[in-house]
Amino acid sequence: MKKSRGVTRKAWTGMAASGTESAAWPGRLSGAGTTVSAMVATAIVVADMVGVGVFTSLGFQVKDIPSGFSILLLWTVGGVVALCGVFSYSELGAMFPRSSGEYNFLSRAFHPAFAATVGFAAPVALAAMAFGEYGKAVLPGTPPLALAIGVVWLVSIVQLGGVRHSGTFQLISTILKVVLIVAFLIAGFVIGTPQPVSFTPSVSDFAHITSAPFAIGLVFVMYSFSGWNAATYIIGEMRTPQRNLPRALLAGTLIVLVLYVALNAVFLHTTPIDKLSGQLDVARIAGSHIFGEIGGRVVGAMICIGLVSSISAMMWIGPRVMMTMGEDIPALRVFARKSSKGAPAYAILFQFAVANLLLFTRSFEAVLDFIQFALLFCSFFTVLGVIKLRITQPELPRPYRAWGYPVTPAVFLLVTVFMMYYLLTERPLQSLLGTLMMISGLLIYAIFRERTDPGSATASASPE
Repeated sequence: MKKSRGVTRKAWTGMAASGTESAAWPGRLSGAGTTVSAMVATAIVVADMVGVGVFTSLGFQVKDIPSGFSILLLWTVGGVVALCGVFSYSELGAMFPRSSGEYNFLSRAFHPAFAATVGFAAPVALAAMAFGEYGKAVLPGTPPLALAIGVVWLVSIVQLGGVRHSGTFQLISTILKVVLIVAFLIAGFVIGTPQPVSFTPSVSDFAHITSAPFAIGLVFVMYSFSGWNAATYIIGEMRTPQRNLPRALLAGTLIVLVLYVALNAVFLHTTPIDKLSGQLDVARIAGSHIFGEIGGRVVGAMICIGLVSSISAMMWIGPRVMMTMGEDIPALRVFARKSSKGAPAYAILFQFAVANLLLFTRSFEAVLDFIQFALLFCSFFTVLGVIKLRITQPELPRPYRAWGYPVTPAVFLLVTVFMMYYLLTERPLQSLLGTLMMISGLLIYAIFRERTDPGSATASASPE
């Protein structure tokens, strides 16, 4: 890997960053007035990735893949595919250092109309409701909805306090999350009762690895790894993004990869496979085997505390998409306005309102089914955009070049195509509705842009 021509010392030190401003979006100078460090950006990646997926997936995987080695390999493969996406997003982020993630990248690689307008209100609501469900195990008798609404209000107030306060809160809550997970891992290996499971390869593992359940399991593992691109939504607030964005994405994804493999190893090491098979709440089951009767509360508290950082990350990065759209589309300009402390207040309040509405109507699960296909679609074409720009605009400055190009983008694209195929065959109605939602976004964009003066988009993009 060290000899690959895709990775150079310049890519990591940012020495090649000169000239990037010419590639940046008009009116937005990279690095101007930014406060987010590489460490905070890494915390956002870790927080956004580690939700509840890793604590609920194993039971359905061991049902068809009863092998310790194959399960750990499955999660490792998922992490490697996520890293393939990281390399491509890092190249685009360093080229076009503007907040909003795929909205920015698809606008530059293809056309602004091609940029999807999927927000983060539904994931915020889902994480908040999970917080409420796990919280009732810690605080018996407390309504889960009240806990869910309370955590959304708390995090929204922090976000409205400005970027510096948000960064401090994000860093502390994410460090606490990682510390608690590491403590759980240590406890599992030290005081847990070892089970007769092997993590070394055997002849039977080849059949597991080449089976359909392994491929389908990868789909759900990739959902658990979603969020590796979180830092791309706040590029415009990062210090020297040409250097720090690739570092944050890579470091955050590697940290989560290690945590995920270790967590699944602990679950298998401490709990009989037949007790895990087909179960949703594998973390609580493992917790009861490690800590006894109090294990459920211990695990519930750990997940609850961890979800605070996840909700915080989503409440931070989601409004940045609406903020950037407000810079481009005059009809949405109100969302581009920032408070004196640098927070896009109206965009935050809009996401806050939608998240609360989804919590009260409990329709967010249906919304998530609709947007899964759209999110995969956006990721696919974003990575495809790296290849397109390499071919059509090779002269553009690239402070960071995707490691392993073109193999790593191809790997990510193939896995994403498989995931979209799986959704189309297993959830055709939801995928169709997700496609219609994207088409409606294109129509809304067209209507708004028809009312836009040709020079207004650039003017509105300048800092207020």
